[in-house]
Amino acid sequence: MKEIVFITPPDAEYGFSLTGVTQYAIDIEDAENMLKKIMADPDTGVVVVDERLIKNIPEERLKRMEEGWHGVLLVLPAPERAGIEVEDYALRLIKRAIGYHVRLSV
Repeated sequence: MKEIVFITPPDAEYGFSLTGVTQYAIDIEDAENMLKKIMADPDTGVVVVDERLIKNIPEERLKRMEEGWHGVLLVLPAPERAGIEVEDYALRLIKRAIGYHVRLSV
């Protein structure tokens, strides 16, 4: 059975590990190396990463990492989101899923 791994900032250190899944609480500068390490593990099937940790990783590099991997990468929205940022996050997800930037009017 494939493993689910959560990567969070240190302020969420015990949140997901209490449920029994593997969780790494890391600093932002360690995020890219940790993602590469976890994605290299054949037992990992799903990686959930806090979006605050990947903001310094260029989207193209993140996309290449994900394309060369057999699992699923999910980005967990940061807990302190403001209203406009939620919309931006939704637009980024849509763009990533369909490959086009769309305009939403609410």
